Amino acid sequence: MNIARLPSYLEGVWRTGSGEGTPVADAVTGETVTRVTSEGLDLAAAVAYARRTGLAGLGELTFPQRAAAIKAAALALQERRQELYELSARAGATQRDAVVDVDGGIGTALVYASLGRKGLPEHTLIVEDDPVALGKGGTFAGRHILTTPHGICLQINAFNFPVWGMLEKLAPALLAGLPTIVKPATPTAYIAAHAVRLIVESGALPPGAVQLVSGSVPGLLDLLGGQDHIGFTGSAATADRLRSDPAVTRRSARFNAEADSLNCSVLGPDAVPGRPEFELFADALVTEMTVKAGQKCTAIRRAFVPAGLIDAVCEAVQARLAKVVVGAPGADGVTMGALVGLAQRAEVRGAAGRLAAAGSIVYGDPRKVEVVGADAERGAFLSPLLVRVDDVARPEPHQVEAFGPVSTLMPYGDVSDLLDLVARGAGSLAGSVVSYDRDFVRQVVLGAAAHHGRILVLDRDSAAESTGHGIPMPQLVHGGPGRAGGGQEEGGLRAVYAHLQRTALQGGPATLDSIIR
Repeated sequence: MNIARLPSYLEGVWRTGSGEGTPVADAVTGETVTRVTSEGLDLAAAVAYARRTGLAGLGELTFPQRAAAIKAAALALQERRQELYELSARAGATQRDAVVDVDGGIGTALVYASLGRKGLPEHTLIVEDDPVALGKGGTFAGRHILTTPHGICLQINAFNFPVWGMLEKLAPALLAGLPTIVKPATPTAYIAAHAVRLIVESGALPPGAVQLVSGSVPGLLDLLGGQDHIGFTGSAATADRLRSDPAVTRRSARFNAEADSLNCSVLGPDAVPGRPEFELFADALVTEMTVKAGQKCTAIRRAFVPAGLIDAVCEAVQARLAKVVVGAPGADGVTMGALVGLAQRAEVRGAAGRLAAAGSIVYGDPRKVEVVGADAERGAFLSPLLVRVDDVARPEPHQVEAFGPVSTLMPYGDVSDLLDLVARGAGSLAGSVVSYDRDFVRQVVLGAAAHHGRILVLDRDSAAESTGHGIPMPQLVHGGPGRAGGGQEEGGLRAVYAHLQRTALQGGPATLDSIIR
């Protein structure tokens, strides 16, 4: 059977690479969906097209006009999001999973459209501050402006959020006036490519504003430099390679990474069985283990509970996990789908084995799972796995990330012990504290904030409106220190400013006014 190669969108045309390409399988059935290759494609021409046509087209638009274009693109995706849901099911995503990715991405783009319309000037530059007097007579002053670099944005995305991961980078880049080349991860590239196709068909964006490479990007970084921006989501090892590329180290391309993260959740000593916070903690842990089959950079990997409560928490989580139904998305009763592919399942099994060596698996079997509506071996299915590690000095729980439906339950003593354990994660995207004891919450947050990009405080008062441990909001910064990559995405208009060039102007006040009017 001849499986079609996935096309790329370059220089305003859909182009197909040559060669056999990398086969991408349906995560549920194992059948080949497409082949991904960029062989033979002229990436240098694509970069030149972005710099020439894309930069000029966006440069003619004011910030609110760019915001309107982003809104139109997002609404076009929203109108046809069912197509993206159906493709997501082939990657193992349930309807709930697909909504998180697709609707989450669309919602993020719409938030940026609103921020651009309301918070940015009817201009192509931003005046950042009032004049600063630099002389006693008032004839010499300074102020800062933000302008669009003469460059492009290259985004390199992870497989787990092919729509949201793209849109959360694309929206602020376009608002800043930077044309973008999207390089999606191969296992879910066909979903990202369809999203780009829907945007292109809408006609919402000017020519050259967005391009897509299906496959690898050999030599592309050699074309980037100080006017360009590289946004990356993926493994810490790949982030290290990109960060050490001459495009970044010598030519000073701006680089932002979101990498691995051993996120934690903390249960307070006050949250004993029968109290709302106890139930909220157990619910949140199971949710984070099972949404997108645990393939989220923000999922809870380490769950810390008071030593005296670990047995009760273990039983409560086991009871909830027993109700999880694994199987084909859309099949009756299924609440958790497949991992993205067999290679990913093998990787998660290996990581889970290393975690189990430090303690024991108290729920699930990494080699066996009952599956509804599909073949457990042909599809990339895996049971949720709860690992209990009582010897918290073991290094594995603080070093090994199983990027799937796996979480490790560990006890702590006092707050000092807890904060030491939290810090051993070496930097995380997201943490959470579940407690109604405000003094305890304060100690944990102040002690753990330096190690986290975001901390959620969850209790009975906020639970009804809380978006949960694993969901970053576009109005707030998403990123984290250390192991998590050391970068920042989203964060409202901060993400737009991060793409702009800040320049200090000096001169007479009247002259400065004439420049920025």
